[in-house]
Amino acid sequence: MWIKICANTNLADAQLAASLGADALGFVFAPSARQVTVEQVAAITPHLPHAIETFAVVQSHNLDEIVEIVRKTGVTGVQLHGGLDLALARRLYIALDGRVRLIQTLHWSVEDDGASATALADALHALADEPAIAHVLIDAKVGKASGGTGRGFNWSAARAVLQAAGAADGKKNVILAGGLHAENVAKAIQTLAPWGIDVASGVEAVPGRKDPQRLERFIAAARGKD
Repeated sequence: MWIKICANTNLADAQLAASLGADALGFVFAPSARQVTVEQVAAITPHLPHAIETFAVVQSHNLDEIVEIVRKTGVTGVQLHGGLDLALARRLYIALDGRVRLIQTLHWSVEDDGASATALADALHALADEPAIAHVLIDAKVGKASGGTGRGFNWSAARAVLQAAGAADGKKNVILAGGLHAENVAKAIQTLAPWGIDVASGVEAVPGRKDPQRLERFIAAARGKD
């Protein structure tokens, strides 16, 4: 199970997550209580293990701005978090010479399972053969907030969509996010069988600061060791 610990804001938290066995770390450049700057992340990435992946989470559709973030921070990936824009993803992939892995965020609105199922199925179909996108991350959308809310979504309804998409289009690497924590991550994995998982608020003491015990328990539970 690939594990991404997102919304890191400081070196100590990032190093702790890496030492506990996380595969990837996320840094939020989109508007958020956990938003970081290029300078903050550039001071963190040189001190992380070489093997760990690092992702800039961006809401911008400005190609030059995203490329500048990557070059100045040294992150190894970008998570696109501002709606599906395949033209941007393709241009970004080319601009970065295919060296940076791209994650496309898709959302499941907790207010409307039916509309969410249709939208997710359509997006997965559109992304199935898209070489620019390495992974698809599915997160809960609550009202206008699209991430970092600590809310989950209807995993059973999403399972049917993912199973159908996998059979019809060939399954993209799916990363599950939204309301995960140590007590429910094993159930989420059992229900949806994702390729990876992503967590932010579920391992925090306060927004932007990780809780060492919650973080350790989460990773252990995701690995089936709790």
